[in-house]
Amino acid sequence: MKKRYLLAPGPTPVPESALLAMAQPIIHHRTPQFSEVFKETAELLRYVFQTKQDVLMLAASGTGAMEGSITNLFSPGDEVIVINGGKFGERWGKISEAYGLKAHWITVEWGKAIDPAIVKKALDENPLIKAVLVQASETSTCVAHPVKELAALTKDRDCLLIVDGITGVGVFDLPMDDWGIDVLVSGSQKAFMLPPGLAFVALSEKAWKFQETAKCPRFYFDYKKERKNLKDNTSAYTPAVSLITGLREALLMIKNDGLQNVFARHDRLARATRAAATALGLKLLAPDAPSNAATGVFMPEGVDGGKLVKYLRDEMGVTMAGGQDHLKGKVLRVAHLGYVDTFDTIIAISAIEMALNKFGYKAQFGKGVAAAQQILMEGYK
Repeated sequence: MKKRYLLAPGPTPVPESALLAMAQPIIHHRTPQFSEVFKETAELLRYVFQTKQDVLMLAASGTGAMEGSITNLFSPGDEVIVINGGKFGERWGKISEAYGLKAHWITVEWGKAIDPAIVKKALDENPLIKAVLVQASETSTCVAHPVKELAALTKDRDCLLIVDGITGVGVFDLPMDDWGIDVLVSGSQKAFMLPPGLAFVALSEKAWKFQETAKCPRFYFDYKKERKNLKDNTSAYTPAVSLITGLREALLMIKNDGLQNVFARHDRLARATRAAATALGLKLLAPDAPSNAATGVFMPEGVDGGKLVKYLRDEMGVTMAGGQDHLKGKVLRVAHLGYVDTFDTIIAISAIEMALNKFGYKAQFGKGVAAAQQILMEGYK
């Protein structure tokens, strides 16, 4: 028998209550019964997004909400700043250029966060810039970008801050209204503890004004149409009924825990994982601006990260993630977001210790676990 553990940065484990909710007989989406579910879920999403604005639910992956945020707010020829510090920052630029926008690329070394001063300089030099596009948590590099500082730069300009919070919302504090984030995007398979298939997006009043003049083509991802239908507790097109039923359960779990307690848990698990990696002599991928969603570590000399990830998954039953692009085979990424707790983290670290020894790196058994335990004990009275 081999028990499986899912500790990659998406999809993430799904709690039993959400699984059971999704296993219920499906109901028709144009009924008062489903409208009640839809309405309650929409209110719970506002709580997690920390906003008074509508949070739209789209039957798509998070990339659908990223694309919709371009097509609903801009016109061909509009200029935007793209903060490209990884695979998903690059995606912002590719989507923008696909719809005829002029992207001003700011390239950031993988593993580093953007310096807000660089963005300020670009905004000052280019008064026609209409948006800054950034990740709250760049999943490919395990970096957290300084969203609060970037929001301060765009707040008093005719310019939007558009944030991919796919591995940020529900992981660490991103108070949309308080900070002045104009567009905040997320997806179901991360901290929302669901299978893939739902995308979420909230727009500020400032962003909704941009929508009024945007000329990019759109049909399915029509935010104005979705907002109108949301007022009637429904969606413009067929919703992912079972996923939304499960989402209500997952959001109730988050609310019952309390958002700040959820943030504290993610912070604790992330700090424990980083401490364990350091104790084992592993170099952190993002030492200066680490995200609490996932921790990346460089593989020791002579250890093939791709083979190690495969061994962890296929032989040990513990799924983590490797590196992307030029980091492929060079790094290991272990997630601690969503339905993950203290002992999932212990399993991840102990599995890494064992796998490293299998591949010739003499990690001292228990050394990483012990370093993590010192921090994980903070969660117990």
